[in-house]
Amino acid sequence: MKTPDSTALRRIAALALTCLTLTMNAEPNSEKVLFDFTTATNLPAWQIVNDDVMGGVSRSQFAVLTRSAVFSGVVSLENNGGFASCRTPPGRHDLTGLDAFVVRVRGDGRRYQFTVRTEAEFDAPLYQATIQTKIGEWEEHRLLFKDFLPKFRGRVLTGAPPLNPTTVSSVGFLISDKQAGPFRLEIGSVKSGN
Repeated sequence: MKTPDSTALRRIAALALTCLTLTMNAEPNSEKVLFDFTTATNLPAWQIVNDDVMGGVSRSQFAVLTRSAVFSGVVSLENNGGFASCRTPPGRHDLTGLDAFVVRVRGDGRRYQFTVRTEAEFDAPLYQATIQTKIGEWEEHRLLFKDFLPKFRGRVLTGAPPLNPTTVSSVGFLISDKQAGPFRLEIGSVKSGN
């Protein structure tokens, strides 16, 4: 049996070192797609939660279209109301190693909240970040985890821990800008990234 000469061994060692270096320097997963309405066909039904849970009369719906989803309706300030929301059913989204949500939307000029829940209970606290939309323009909003405010029924919770990306169970959208009238938010995708 012929043994490899020293030149061949050096080439093999150099090739192995190159492969190892490329593997070690490879970019970690820098993006995770949670919902892509431009391509997905089998998506979980999003839940609607409006101010009627406390006597208000706002109404909304969430519909998946051909290449986007639409959260729309009418906000009413009657009966101490003033909000409408949609959210995903509870699940598990471990976003370890990532530091932001990247949300692609086309709005109506109104201000929305992107909401994140870390507990499955219906009435659990949630984390919120603001999205100010431009009328008719597709925009990508990068929302850093560290900037989300913990809230419960509209009030900021003091002493609550920051948003933990390893325990995300649900995401959604909320409109509560103290303005009555129709709204429409078109959603292209919800991702998480660095």
